[in-house]
Amino acid sequence: MTDAQDPTQTVADLATRAREASYDLALATRGAKDAALHAMADALLARGTEVLAANADDVARAEADGTPANVVDRLRLTDERLAGMAQGLRDVAGLPDPVGEVVRGSTLANGLELRQVRVPFGVVGMIYEARPNVTADAAGICLKSGNAVLLRGSGSAAASNAAIVTVLRDAVAGAGLPADAVQLVPAETRETVKALMRARGLVDVLIPRGGAGLIQSVVDESTVPVIETGVGNCHVYVDASADLDQALAVVLNAKTHRTSVCNSAESLLVHAGLAETFLPRVVTALQDAGVTVHGDEVVAALPGVVPATDDDHAREYLSLDISAAVVADVDAAVAHIRRFSSGHTEAVLARDLDVTRRFVAAVDSAAVLVNASTRFTDGGELGFGAEIGISTQKLHARGPMGLPEMTSTKYVVTGDGHVR
Repeated sequence: MTDAQDPTQTVADLATRAREASYDLALATRGAKDAALHAMADALLARGTEVLAANADDVARAEADGTPANVVDRLRLTDERLAGMAQGLRDVAGLPDPVGEVVRGSTLANGLELRQVRVPFGVVGMIYEARPNVTADAAGICLKSGNAVLLRGSGSAAASNAAIVTVLRDAVAGAGLPADAVQLVPAETRETVKALMRARGLVDVLIPRGGAGLIQSVVDESTVPVIETGVGNCHVYVDASADLDQALAVVLNAKTHRTSVCNSAESLLVHAGLAETFLPRVVTALQDAGVTVHGDEVVAALPGVVPATDDDHAREYLSLDISAAVVADVDAAVAHIRRFSSGHTEAVLARDLDVTRRFVAAVDSAAVLVNASTRFTDGGELGFGAEIGISTQKLHARGPMGLPEMTSTKYVVTGDGHVR
């Protein structure tokens, strides 16, 4: 392998170019960045035919390889999804620019003026699987927050990502910003992933987005600081005090609205007082919707239910499957969640305010929903615009990561000849 083909050198060259681009982005006005975002959106639609043709090649290859249907669904682009990607870029353009926002400020007793302001990270590395829409989302969010981005998607989406990045780079350059603000890291070999994870000093932060194996690998092996976007073993607890018609609708939405996403419900907990009434009803409704229920000993007594193991209760299915258990009360539900949750999203369905308060206080996850579907843990649904991912860690960012979460801060201290 020649130096030009060496993955470490390839990533270093890309990161160096990204660093140079980040200097220009840090000085770009909101107007310049928004104009670039609108140009990116327009270009995706104007050149949609070439993007969809590239995606069709990826989908055909995945289907020929026997890829599971839920993974193919994440990979597939349509006119509607392409329009959604373009609208996501426009939505980001309409959001406030986080760069320069004053987080806090004061005048000290000695007259020094102190401000803590938001600034870009600089160079962001994204390592992600399957979904080519992430390519546009990440590029847009990083550009608006003043960051250059290195995009390393999966090999399964290589043609799609290459087409999307080509379109976006041309649009960014046409709008007067550096094309190297958006770059694609080659996906032909996993060595480029390793090189990106070890590019400390060249890359400021890494964000992995995908399955548990990918995320854990990046967390374990990276020397670059990582913001961990989490696996979603999301729970829905139905309390004895719940409005049962409402609860049924929420459970079905949380599980079946879209199964291949991290905020889909994977675990159902039902109060023991509902074991003879609501439990058979909700299990039947899930089965009628095509869901396979993996239940504990109580749930497994119902027709068609598969007996569940601990692995089933801990699993992120990303398919028409759900684990289910009967619990004595809200405290038992919390204990179950503490044991099996991935810390992403949990929901409580109850009318008893003491129950909801206890659940919210006791559950330690990035998002807790009360009488609402887990599907609302989403940057767009919460009004943040397109998100870069959902963080399940506790430092720097937690939950849906929008524009403010893609910045760091620095202190600006202004004096008038002050000396200490």
